[in-house]
Amino acid sequence: MSTVIRTLSVAPLDIPLRSPFGIAGGAQEVARNLLVTVELMNGVRGYGEAAPFPAFNGETQEKALQAIESVRSAVEGGDVRKWRAIAGLLRDRIPASGSARCAIETAILDALTRHYRLPMYVFFGGAGHTLETDMTITTGTVEEAALATLDILERGIRQIKVKIGGYDVQHDLARITAIRALAPDAPLILDGNGGFTAETMLELLGALSLQQIVPALVEQPVAADDWPGLRQLVQWGGAPIAADETASSSLNVLRIVQERAAHVINIKLMKTGIVEALEIAAIARAAGLGLMIGGMVESILAMTVSAHFAAGLGGFRFVDLDTPLFLATNPFQGGFELRGGVIDLCHIATGHGVEPATLLAA
Repeated sequence: MSTVIRTLSVAPLDIPLRSPFGIAGGAQEVARNLLVTVELMNGVRGYGEAAPFPAFNGETQEKALQAIESVRSAVEGGDVRKWRAIAGLLRDRIPASGSARCAIETAILDALTRHYRLPMYVFFGGAGHTLETDMTITTGTVEEAALATLDILERGIRQIKVKIGGYDVQHDLARITAIRALAPDAPLILDGNGGFTAETMLELLGALSLQQIVPALVEQPVAADDWPGLRQLVQWGGAPIAADETASSSLNVLRIVQERAAHVINIKLMKTGIVEALEIAAIARAAGLGLMIGGMVESILAMTVSAHFAAGLGGFRFVDLDTPLFLATNPFQGGFELRGGVIDLCHIATGHGVEPATLLAA
């Protein structure tokens, strides 16, 4: 009975950002997230975070809270050793709320691995304990992009991700050119968040090619349901194409494989929860597609869980786990260590290694 869930609770987790986090679909000034706590019969607690991002997929804090509350009584009394069965229940009951599923599954696996005194990266396979992340330049002016580039370089981070699609092709071209001038050796990931058509993305890539700028990756350039656009860019883009919003489920990833609609799959635990993310990784690997790990606007808790996932499984070429750097406060203690762009988990002894700071202070 020690691994049975006594209670599941959820509370708002509102964290201000240093500046608005802008993508093609809009900007977020406060991370309006949720903290889920699972307590076992033996007193062990596990913690999970839901980070809905309305500009990304329309999911809100209110919707995620309702989803979690709707399954709380079904989760309580369950055994965390049966974590896949619980995840299956969540997929059936709240299929449209990926962040809610992620938070509950995270809390359950945190409690399970704390109970067995196992680091989460070992639980996921133990392939490694380090990753190298990029840092994002959000949408904005050319001057803001230049200042952000200098900040990234001062931090010792080598890889830069650029949010594009907020204005027009010439504006994005000017921003990318300014970034490249300051960071001539940095691999550049361009993230459209569905803000382009295939034609306008090809126009931007052509203009960049004339300046001898070839992105390391172009992430979700067209709308999530623009399958012909993705296929066109895979064929003619001249750079690897990653699916993010399109890769919202294991079924969609299977279709991506069948239609050859991407070279890389961006796995975000907040889109699907952890168990379905494992399925997505398996499909992508079997098909020879590259792997990327990313997230929404998440605290050190959720970002550390994604780091455990990617490091433990291994084989993730692209890593985008930088959003804790954008938050004005940190309500937690623990989590991954960051040296330059290198994420390290080797110091974490049990679970994901993150706890609420207020709980520790008490």
